[in-house]
Amino acid sequence: MTKPTSDLLLQSRREVETRKQRIASFVLRQDFILFIIFIVMVGVFSAINPRFFSVAAAANILQDFSPVVLMATGQTFVIASRGIDLSVGSTLGLSGVTMALVIRTLNAAGLNPIATIVLGLAAALVVGGLIGLANGLLISYVRIVPFVATLATMGAAAGTSLVITGGVQIAGAPRAVILIGNVSYFGMLTAPVIVVLFILFIAWASLSRTRFGRWTYAIGSNLFAARAAGINVEKHLVKLYMLSGILSALAGAFVYFRLGSGSPLSGRGGELSAIAAAVIGGISLQGGVGRLTGATLGALITTAVLSGLILIGVAPNWQQIVVAMLIAVAVGVQGFGRGGRPGEQ
Repeated sequence: MTKPTSDLLLQSRREVETRKQRIASFVLRQDFILFIIFIVMVGVFSAINPRFFSVAAAANILQDFSPVVLMATGQTFVIASRGIDLSVGSTLGLSGVTMALVIRTLNAAGLNPIATIVLGLAAALVVGGLIGLANGLLISYVRIVPFVATLATMGAAAGTSLVITGGVQIAGAPRAVILIGNVSYFGMLTAPVIVVLFILFIAWASLSRTRFGRWTYAIGSNLFAARAAGINVEKHLVKLYMLSGILSALAGAFVYFRLGSGSPLSGRGGELSAIAAAVIGGISLQGGVGRLTGATLGALITTAVLSGLILIGVAPNWQQIVVAMLIAVAVGVQGFGRGGRPGEQ
């Protein structure tokens, strides 16, 4: 027995309305809006200077983008839990110089280059993990607010970098380091960039498709409800800050591979870039809201903007001002309710 014509019409209207709502919801997503902004930005910079729309420029942007997006990824997890990590830039710097010192020492001793690089990378990751552990313990168990705790480790890491290096770059890397960091594929992808893209995929899956991600959003949305649900909040926060520290250490390793040396000033201002990428990407500073895809596009936009400004002749002193303005605009948009719903991935 067929349905009456009126029921079929009503069902058809509902399907059309549902389709319209889905399209509207997708179009209004922060990451979709950012993608459109990025396309427009590329068009504008390319029109002013055609060199911006070239393989060489894309390769340079990806090189600048990779350490920023690694720090921004860690920052996304932390901010989603209603925290903040101001130590990411200093962690990048200290991890990078630690890796440089270990590699220089082992290389001078005549150790195999591959083993030298592996041990240097391991040392960098240990440093990043320890800084993250310190942040997590200070916040979870000593009950210091994230801003103050990570500000303290930021200063300690930056000072340590200057002390152990004497304020100078650490060179002495084997030739394999330069080859790993600078041999390109398809004109724009290096091995470290490919690794960064793989890490991004794993991080996205973890935040949006696993219990770890759900717990992170739950803590940021409602701390008391998260405890009531049986989540070990303190232990989870320690894991989040350790993750942020390790990703920042990987960013330091990326910079080391790119330059072939470690500098104590490599991560200076990195915390601003990471927070800018996350906030521009729609990660709410109130916690519990945002997508890693948005933070990734935020990192891409901030690095592309800086490259574009250089190519069109804008003085470097204006670049930080532009990034600060982007943060202010993004936070303002979130204030009008455009940040999304709790638990968005």
